[in-house]
Amino acid sequence: MLEFDEQLSRLQKPDREEMTDEEYAVFNKNVEVMEKNWGFINNLFKILPLNAKEYIGFLNFKNSLYNDTCYLTDAQKEMIGVVVSSYNCCCYCLTTHGDNLRGMWKNARLVDKISYNYRSAKDELSKEDYALCEYAWYVTAHPRDIDQEQVNKLREAGLDDHQILEAAFVAGFFNYTNRWVSTIAPVPNPGHYSHNRNFED
Repeated sequence: MLEFDEQLSRLQKPDREEMTDEEYAVFNKNVEVMEKNWGFINNLFKILPLNAKEYIGFLNFKNSLYNDTCYLTDAQKEMIGVVVSSYNCCCYCLTTHGDNLRGMWKNARLVDKISYNYRSAKDELSKEDYALCEYAWYVTAHPRDIDQEQVNKLREAGLDDHQILEAAFVAGFFNYTNRWVSTIAPVPNPGHYSHNRNFED
């Protein structure tokens, strides 16, 4: 069992006494998954149980976009997240999702290029992936100007309407998270910076 003994954001630390046993069990289950997959616990998930019910709601929302029944690949969704987080200057989200995408692509250089300026990676991305990056950037930078053209461009790149709807959900999800994550300013795990960077050619 992990206790909330670290000051990792601008907010107060979660209080175990304010959580039900069921809520605390959800927290610990998520911790076990991260320790297994990453070898460390993403700091954000040590902060969010401050509001335990909302934390669980966030997990459920996130899991609805990352599961075996989705239409885009997890790598495509993380790519969208990196493009959105880059535009929004969300350091924490860039750090964590960049790490995750490096692990999926096994290409740290390409992920770095996406995070700096996705257009610099156009020649290295598939037509579909580049269209998703363009879409993610546009709906983040120009939300008042979204129209039929954005859907048309994704269709022209070969994406079907299930994938387009999911891309819209994912781009919206990362714009949503970037804003509140930047507000509370979590401390990124040091491991994220060096993790998933060295791969054999």
